[in-house]
Formats: sequence, structure tokens, C-alpha cells
Amino acid sequence: MRFVKGHGTENDFVILPDPDGALDLTPDAVARLCDRRAGIGADGVLRAVRTKVAGPDAEPYSDAEWFMDYRNADGSVAEMCGNGLRVFARYLVEAGLAAPGEWDVATRAGLRRVTLGPSGDVSVGMGQVELLGPSEASLAGTVFPGERVSVGNPHLACRMDGPVAALDLSRAPGFDPAAFPDGVNVEFFRFVGERHVEMRVFERGSGETRSCGTGTVAVAAAARAGLSGAGLDVSEWTVDVPGGRVRVALDGTSGRLTGPAVLVADGETRPGWL
Repeated sequence: MRFVKGHGTENDFVILPDPDGALDLTPDAVARLCDRRAGIGADGVLRAVRTKVAGPDAEPYSDAEWFMDYRNADGSVAEMCGNGLRVFARYLVEAGLAAPGEWDVATRAGLRRVTLGPSGDVSVGMGQVELLGPSEASLAGTVFPGERVSVGNPHLACRMDGPVAALDLSRAPGFDPAAFPDGVNVEFFRFVGERHVEMRVFERGSGETRSCGTGTVAVAAAARAGLSGAGLDVSEWTVDVPGGRVRVALDGTSGRLTGPAVLVADGETRPGWL
């Protein structure tokens, strides 16, 4: 099995080129690939498959040439991944499968428009951002009020006053399963300047990661809403994560994420390993 390894602000992925949809990608295979001790190691897998052969999940989006089949590190299927989408687009360009410029990628959350040059940062249209009301997370006996946010996948963005570095995210935060029947990505953030926040995230199916693209958009939306109930009014945000820094633009109904996408290695698994 051929693979490429890449990351976006240290949110890292195994990319599997599968243009003809020939791979039988089981949850167990994904978990083994993502294993950091016995596998390649990653927060998730990005299977690059042409939309026309990608199956039912991709059928509504046949206008896009490529479908990003994203899987969490535990093998579970996920709707979208903002950092993964930037890495996915950079891979397609560097592999000669797409030209620099602006085009759509199909995901389970819908079409997402990417913009990139031959090198440098990648910008991704993140689609509709929805503020869904309050909820709360619990961590080590402390309750954190938060905002439910949909960025095509579920988030709970919790503002805090102290530094996010002080949190122990070795275990999953508690949350209301009635509000999040399919699980949730939980972000903790605090303001460090004007339209500038820092955050950490515990992702469903992966644990704490160094960054989460959809999570940075969710945090920017929650932070903006917390400023006198301003909702998703036009604004630009800087979001610092353990793996680096991204920029988020909100335009009232949707978000755009801009940040680095780096490919670091390629190779193939040994015969019989999976």
C-alpha cells in the first residue's frame, strides 16, 4: 500500500492514493496505520479517491473530481477535517493530480473549495458554520460552559480564563450525549489578544491532537458570538494551537481557514503487514 505522510499545524495524516477506489480500507487497517508505535503514526487517514468511484457518500458531489475519504485514528468515519483538507489539496497538486488554483473537493460534509499555489499556505472554504446553543463539558471535576457549533461536524467550544496549557487532556472530557449522540470534538480556548485566541482540542476518535481545522473555525465562531452576542459577523481571527497558527475568516454564515500544509515523506507498507 502506497502512502504519503503530511501535516497541517502538526495535525498529521497518512494519505492513501486510491484514484480507482480499489482499496478495501477497514477500520482495523486504519487503526494500524495510525498507530504511533506499531504503525506509521497519524491522527487520521486521508484516502484520495476519484469521486465517480468513491461510492454512495460521494454520489451527490459528482461535479468535483476528488473525494476526501477521512477516517479518524480509531478507524471510525468522519464527515470533514479542515487541516486534512489542506494537506489533501497540497498532496493532489504536488502529485500532479490537480493544478494550483481554486477548485472543489468532495467530502461527507459537502463540497469544500480550496485555494492554493504551487507552494505555501492553503485556504479552504469551510462551508456553513452554525451556532446551536449552549452546552457544557466536564474535565477533572470542573465544568466548562461552552457553545455547540457545527462546521459540518460537531464541536463544543468552551471558553476559559486561564492558560489552556494547564489542562490535562489525557482523558476525554465529559459531555451531554443527548446533545451529541455521535460524539463531539471538544475545544478549550481563551483570548490572548484582539480577535486572537489560543486553543487545545480533544477530538472524537483520535484524542488530543496538535490542531483541529474545523475546531479552530468553531472556536472563532464561539469567541465572536461571545462578544456581546455578535454572532458570525464579518471578522478575521488568529488561532494558536500547540502545532502552530492558522487564520480564520468569518463572513456571517460560513468560515474560511488558511494555514500551512506540509508533506514530509512517502513510501509503501511491507507486503503482508496489514
